[in-house]
Amino acid sequence: MTKYLQINTADNVAVAIEDLPAGMEIQTEESTFSLKEAIPAGHKILLHNLKAGDNIIKYGYPIGRLLEDKQQGEWVNEHNLKTNLNGLLDYEYHPVETPTLTQHPTSDRLPSTFQGYRRQNGDVGIRNELWIVPTVGCVNGICQQLAEQFKQETHASVVAFPHNYGCSQLGDDHEQTRMILRDLVLHPNAGGVLIVSLGCENNQPEAFEQMLGDYDHERIRLMVTQRIEGDEIEEGMRLLREIHDVMSKDVRTSIPLSELRVGLKCGGSDGFSGITANPLLGLFSDYIVSQEGTTVLTEVPEMFGAETILMNRCASRELFNQTVRLINDFKQYFLSHGEPVGENPSPGNKAGGISTLEEKALGCTQKCGKSLVRGVLPYGERLQEKGLNLLSAPGNDLVASTALAACGCHIVLFTTGRGTPFGTFVPTMKISTNSNLARRKPTWIDFNAGVLLEGTTWKDTFQAFAAKVIAVASGEPTWNERKHYQEIAIFKNGVTL
Repeated sequence: MTKYLQINTADNVAVAIEDLPAGMEIQTEESTFSLKEAIPAGHKILLHNLKAGDNIIKYGYPIGRLLEDKQQGEWVNEHNLKTNLNGLLDYEYHPVETPTLTQHPTSDRLPSTFQGYRRQNGDVGIRNELWIVPTVGCVNGICQQLAEQFKQETHASVVAFPHNYGCSQLGDDHEQTRMILRDLVLHPNAGGVLIVSLGCENNQPEAFEQMLGDYDHERIRLMVTQRIEGDEIEEGMRLLREIHDVMSKDVRTSIPLSELRVGLKCGGSDGFSGITANPLLGLFSDYIVSQEGTTVLTEVPEMFGAETILMNRCASRELFNQTVRLINDFKQYFLSHGEPVGENPSPGNKAGGISTLEEKALGCTQKCGKSLVRGVLPYGERLQEKGLNLLSAPGNDLVASTALAACGCHIVLFTTGRGTPFGTFVPTMKISTNSNLARRKPTWIDFNAGVLLEGTTWKDTFQAFAAKVIAVASGEPTWNERKHYQEIAIFKNGVTL
């Protein structure tokens, strides 16, 4: 097994697959040399002598410039590498052809269906849970008490989703809260929903109810607590029993993969993310798209540095223009707060081998494979187009995962090199980039892509991964579900009254 990897022939760095000692011999097609210092796993080894200001090339693209002269065999990291990103850019559309699926390790052995719930409006869910959704944070305690009490009474899968918002908000913040809560209430993974309001909040119950449109009044019920004479817990339990009686008759049926909607997310990334787990998600995204299904990529700030790759894969000039706005609007958001656009990698990213935002972005965007971009979504909007979509949301794990679920994704596929236990309101399947994490945190990780560094073939890994995702879509619980780690987070950018 190789101990280091040059990802692209144009790269002037290689990645250490394991901790490498100083003095170890490195052999490339051009030369043989010894490491000048120890290199941690996931980090970059310089393959050529370079001067200060020279670009470091990884994945075939520049990921930043050196701050000092460096010799081959030295360690390239955040202390000697600086981002090239700086402010807004003008972009040109240069559409590219996308490869056919036959170039990817798919197989006829994979099922073409999953077992889901067909809803009355024709939509499909992969879970049949009972949700309790507050319109305002003031009733969080009531919602949580109702969930616990009903769970004890029935042992049903009931989840409350507390949040801090719904009042004292203005403008976009107020509307974004209302849209995310609307999306949650209407999500097909819920067999039934109890909406709990206070009554005096900015997010007025009648106005919120109008946002829901023509909804199923047997499965979605509204309780305004200030208008209830007596005990609101007693009334809430009565409504939950009625909703549960309706949804308890639901059964799974065979659903084509064309109706599966998958969110693509990464967090706690490391130097292996762009080598194992993210490309694996890219293969799966292309496979789902080939089945006429839908995948969604978000984390707009983590596209900076790789955005032109996505722009040139847009299926039309209008989608290209929308993607330009997606990128530049988020850059302007950073700049309006006096923040640079390129200082994204977290301490955990850097410890894992990611030194600049360009490096992170080039690994991050591999999650969406090579398909054409068919849709671009504002934050809080629901999916309209099948195929690969881009969604406006920040990189924050909870906010972005909530946004993916809110736009209509049935499941979020979440790659990680450092590990995280959380989950949003749909199954949040964790894929480790390295085997060490999978061994250390077996109750966090649902699938280990680190086997790709240990000799398992891409074809076999893809087969196992695709089968696992389809099993989860058909009812197999993820670790976040087993642990009851299910929550929401709403993007906020304004004042609080």
